[in-house]
Amino acid sequence: MKPVEKFIKRQTVSLPIMTAMFPILYLGAEIGIVASGAVAAGTYIASNSTMKQFQFSSDSKKLGMTRSELKHIRAQVKEAKKKIKLLQSYYYRVRSIASFKQLLNMVRLANKIVSLVQLYPRKFYSAEPFFYSHLESALELTEKYTLLIGQPVKDIELKIALQETREMLNSMNDVMERDLKKVLSADVEKLRMELDYARMTVGQNEQQVLLEETPTDYEGDVDHDTKSLESK
Repeated sequence: MKPVEKFIKRQTVSLPIMTAMFPILYLGAEIGIVASGAVAAGTYIASNSTMKQFQFSSDSKKLGMTRSELKHIRAQVKEAKKKIKLLQSYYYRVRSIASFKQLLNMVRLANKIVSLVQLYPRKFYSAEPFFYSHLESALELTEKYTLLIGQPVKDIELKIALQETREMLNSMNDVMERDLKKVLSADVEKLRMELDYARMTVGQNEQQVLLEETPTDYEGDVDHDTKSLESK
């Protein structure tokens, strides 16, 4: 279930409870409008929090993971999203189309990896280097590059540093592409297995059709031979 769907489900339970509690407290218990509102709001928070914890436990069980594992992965996804936003903030600080495309591709790769892990938390273990070091390195290199390129003085040392940073950013793009391939590797293998099974099924069906058609030809030959013998 997607986060939005979970949120809606929580509200469909928590809001009616809060709405029902307020008039009961205000009219029945006669504790005053402020106290009734506060208790009703507390009921909403408690109900919402309880359901959220229940959904979290349900998710971890379905995934075959412990609560701490799932919590850690979601924290890493949240942190990665913050770093990607920082990368995006450098879009307008680069001074060339090539650098912009380089950064755009890096953000695209990072977003794809994070989206896949968010949907399928177990894929996190195929992309641990991305979350623990590669994304952070890409962010630091981009920050360094935009700082250097913004300097008014462009001496030989600065130009060399800029060139080296550009090359490192190219390398980081390659590294993140490999990270994405690792995340997708299980899906690719599964697709290959499904294709192999489909080919095998098609082959078996074709053989069955041939077997069903072949006896008909033999029967025709037998009938012909029988008639020939009778005529003799």
